[in-house]
Amino acid sequence: MSETPTNTLQYRLDGPEDAPVLILGPSLGTTWHMWDRQIPELSKSWRIFRFDLPGHGGAPAHPAGSVAELAGRLLATLDRLGIQRFGYAGCAFGGAIGLELALRCPERMASLALIAASPRFGTADEFRQRGVIVRSNGLDPIARTSPERWFTSGFAAAQPAITEWAVQMVRTTDPGCYIAACEALAAFDVRGELGMVGVPTLVLAGSDDEVTGPAEARTLVAGIPDARLAVVPGASHLVPVEQPAAVTDLLVRHFSSAWLPAFESSTGQMAVQVAQTYPVQAAPPPVAPFAEIAPAPVAPEPAGRQDPYDIGIKVRREVLGDAHVDGALTSADEFSGDFQEFLTRYAWGEIWDRPGLDRRSRSCVTLTALVAGGHLDELAVHTRAALRNGLTPVEIKEVLLQTAVYCGVPAANSAFRVAQKIIREETTPQE
Repeated sequence: MSETPTNTLQYRLDGPEDAPVLILGPSLGTTWHMWDRQIPELSKSWRIFRFDLPGHGGAPAHPAGSVAELAGRLLATLDRLGIQRFGYAGCAFGGAIGLELALRCPERMASLALIAASPRFGTADEFRQRGVIVRSNGLDPIARTSPERWFTSGFAAAQPAITEWAVQMVRTTDPGCYIAACEALAAFDVRGELGMVGVPTLVLAGSDDEVTGPAEARTLVAGIPDARLAVVPGASHLVPVEQPAAVTDLLVRHFSSAWLPAFESSTGQMAVQVAQTYPVQAAPPPVAPFAEIAPAPVAPEPAGRQDPYDIGIKVRREVLGDAHVDGALTSADEFSGDFQEFLTRYAWGEIWDRPGLDRRSRSCVTLTALVAGGHLDELAVHTRAALRNGLTPVEIKEVLLQTAVYCGVPAANSAFRVAQKIIREETTPQE
């Protein structure tokens, strides 16, 4: 077990201290215990490093805003332990962290397994909507529906204890950290970088996974050079929990035979090793001794100011959602196109991106101004935006009550009708 500073992660280690390190990364809403049934076999040949996401499993609630930040915290944790080289297997969110590591520090990764993973998880709107639901209702609605996303119906019915364990795992997660993780997945997209993954990669999916199933797995295999695909029958999203023996067998085979050796520090060359034949439980898998490698050079920042349009389209999508922005841009024609560019460049790229106010404050100001001007269509759009920016329904109510004093009761009355409808739509969990 570990003490956990803000820039590191809660972790535990199992297996021989002198064995090569194999990291197991968890899915969103789970803890390192999702890997319990793999540990007895894997720890025979590897030093197993498991970690919890912030606010999960009793880990300190230090939210991380991106997958890259979590990968950085993991590396900082490994650095404190003197671990330079490792294999990595990650499930879902843990797979996203694995992809980030393979792209940003390939010299430290010996081999990679991606389980129920994707180069982009759904859409940004879907994850930000989940964050709105958690902010408004807590984690209970997400917890109650987790078993149907994670397991096949037959497994859930036959294993009530595991099903209840899954519900409690989510229910006891810190809501703020869960929301931050949703935001991180909303922004995660490495589809254009898969060709740069240069470590031996196994892509594993459950045949019945409707979250990140065989279709997403084939996208990974098509993009990652020489990646191999394994589809586990009779499994949904949490494949290691539902089909532990099959997953353990696949991981042992992959990490025993596809472990990229380290560079030799004096020559810069890579030693060629003969892969052992499975099983390899009598001895650790082949791996060169750990060697410290200088980090790759960082490309300099481009000179000059970034185009406000590029900033604006990013901020506009984050605040209003992809669906709304895509609709506005698609419907633009020769007559209205210049106006859409004006909005993106100046309203979103110049004003909304200014550092003087955070987005919550800007939403409060915007709601008030729209009520005062009687712009009810825009009020509906920005009520959704306010929820995405972190305002709760109670806080939106207080803003509208304030407008009743300074903008007039009739204006506030109309605003309450619009906002009430939007809040019900956005915060009602989908059963």
